Amino acid sequence: MLELATIFIPTMLQEITHGIKKLELDARNVRQVVDELEKAYPGIQERLLDADEIREGLAVVVDGDVSVMGMLTKVGEQSEVHFVPAIGGGG
Repeated sequence: MLELATIFIPTMLQEITHGIKKLELDARNVRQVVDELEKAYPGIQERLLDADEIREGLAVVVDGDVSVMGMLTKVGEQSEVHFVPAIGGGG
């Protein structure tokens, strides 16, 4: 049986997903997650990406780790993926 990654939709994007807060997708990396989200909810990609990369001010967290690989970050069959506002460092 295929295990799917769980994708958590941030509050700011739930208007696009019609209130859906999480869903399961078959994806092997963040790019595939975004592609599948766009198929299901047209318009969400432009809110997540800028020039085919994760939008500035947004971070992707996969299994509790903030992604440093961006769209290439691997997503496992039981991964949890969150799109969250990025937290900047101190000055």
